[in-house]
Amino acid sequence: MRNSGFAWILLAIIVVIDIYVFQALKTVTQNSANRTRIILFSIYWFLSACTFLFILLMPYLNTENWPKSLRSYTFAILIGLFFSKVVGSIFFLVDDVRRLMMWSIGKLFSSPTVAITTGDEGITRSVFISWLGLAASGTLFGSLVYGFRNKYHYHVNRIKLSYTNLPVSFKGLKVVQISDIHSGSFNDKAAVERGVEKIMHEKPDLILFTGDLVNDRATEMKNYMDVFGKLKAPMGVFSTLGNHDYGDYVAWDSPEAKRQNLENLKVVHANLGWRLLMNEHVALERGGEQIALIGIENWSAKGRFPKYGKMSEAYAGTEKYPFKILMSHDPSHWDAEVIPKYSDIDLMLSGHTHGMQFGVELPGFKWSPVQYMYKQWAGLYETEKQKLYVNRGYGFIGYPGRVGILPEITVIEFV
Repeated sequence: MRNSGFAWILLAIIVVIDIYVFQALKTVTQNSANRTRIILFSIYWFLSACTFLFILLMPYLNTENWPKSLRSYTFAILIGLFFSKVVGSIFFLVDDVRRLMMWSIGKLFSSPTVAITTGDEGITRSVFISWLGLAASGTLFGSLVYGFRNKYHYHVNRIKLSYTNLPVSFKGLKVVQISDIHSGSFNDKAAVERGVEKIMHEKPDLILFTGDLVNDRATEMKNYMDVFGKLKAPMGVFSTLGNHDYGDYVAWDSPEAKRQNLENLKVVHANLGWRLLMNEHVALERGGEQIALIGIENWSAKGRFPKYGKMSEAYAGTEKYPFKILMSHDPSHWDAEVIPKYSDIDLMLSGHTHGMQFGVELPGFKWSPVQYMYKQWAGLYETEKQKLYVNRGYGFIGYPGRVGILPEITVIEFV
């Protein structure tokens, strides 16, 4: 009953927004030929009706059994249409409020020079703002559709890090970090394999994976074991768990089924040849010298994500090592626990945010809506001598695309 009530509220909101945006469409086409207007209006209301019917009938469509790609693209297009209209409506609303205020002032003071009228209609939305709002709406939707093609466009980000306390033998060490594979979202195995080939082309000394191998279920990796099993490095491949790996977002038949899924996922890591670090550390040796690699289970400062990680257990015994790398999936762990309690963690590697798979990255400037939730969300961050790198994610979830924030392979070289 609760879900049904939410659906009706959502439908009411959609109808109101559709009517509001339609007024703008009428305004900008008022000088167009009648046939053109009929065609445009018909397309607009056809798409709106399809959205309305889909939401109304969704409980009966059994979308869970749809082909994965059809389900993903359908939801992405519908959500994209909705948010595009919301963006356009913001422009229209701002202009309507401004005009209402001017009209009210004009009525209050009976000043014909203040009131804004057009012909006999009184208060109307300016054609310019209508065009601007529709352009913003169309640009957003067009970007989301264009972003479908970027989900396998793997980008190699190279960074060089310098530390005074790094043992000499580790100078020149090349580390590849990947994160957030989300194998359950893939539908193009060949494209995924090309990304793995890019990683191996770098000839890394060490490969580190920072969580979210699957969306929910260990079985999602079945078709990709041979692909990610190709990841090899002289010093090994190490991994940690992310929030999605625990199956917290699935209604399991029983607690035992959920626990078994996690155990199966641990076996997946082992069969890939990856060493899964579960609140523990290992010593990495090179040229007779050692550093510590620490890996903890998911730990988040955000209330909606559980704290499975036990930093005290993973850290214990690492005091003797001159240099420490921490693998921790959620970057909110950095400010909440690492910085105040573990000042000798030299480098923390995270993922989780995906850069929201939507944003802008230019030289010297980057922006994504996710930054309003996560202070550290993509790239390199420094606090005194400590460094954090947040990988933008190898895969995708929810929206089957990337706009401005490409899937990332991070190549870290110690110099």
